[in-house]
Amino acid sequence: MIYKVELKAPALSEFANLRTQIKWQNPDDETLKASIRNSLFWVAVYDTDKLIGTGRVIGDGAMYFYIQDIIVAPSYQKQGIGHLVMTHIENYLSNICSNGATIALLSAHGKESLYTKYGYVKRDGDALGLGMCKFISK
Repeated sequence: MIYKVELKAPALSEFANLRTQIKWQNPDDETLKASIRNSLFWVAVYDTDKLIGTGRVIGDGAMYFYIQDIIVAPSYQKQGIGHLVMTHIENYLSNICSNGATIALLSAHGKESLYTKYGYVKRDGDALGLGMCKFISK
């Protein structure tokens, strides 16, 4: 199947709906809108006019880049859409990253193999530490 790929952010409602499909909670619309707007790079994949996959890069645009929101609608998973998204992200990063830049991501449990195919490594806790995160709930 051939999908339409756009290298721009999806509409807020489309993005929120896709997040809901995979059971991620959405913040309020203003927060989501700011997050979309402040991203460095977007990939949006459509089946005709239906958003079925996304991915984006956030960060400072110089030293640190973070891959975020690699999402594929449940009914479209295991069809190569995640790889399609990652290929566009990797192309972007290879063109923009300088020597010494760091690219990071948090993988959903069980999805690590998608990223290892692109050279990302699991942090083993020894040389690099395990990494940490904090979720804010108000």
